[in-house]
Amino acid sequence: MTTTLPIRVNGDPREIAPGTTLAEVVALLSAAPSGVAAAVNEAVVPRGAWPATPLAADDRVEILTAVQGG
Repeated sequence: MTTTLPIRVNGDPREIAPGTTLAEVVALLSAAPSGVAAAVNEAVVPRGAWPATPLAADDRVEILTAVQGG
């Protein structure tokens, strides 16, 4: 029996495995090597802390990618 945790990413419901980190979720959703910011439950998480930030049930994750334009 596989247990998953419900989270929301950019407002959309998702299911993740227990122990999944913020870095893993960002890697799944953004191929950008830079210009990406992430927040968990409305608190910005520094990029260096993503691998050490496990997600929990009902966490709200926001992933933002910078876009250039004029």
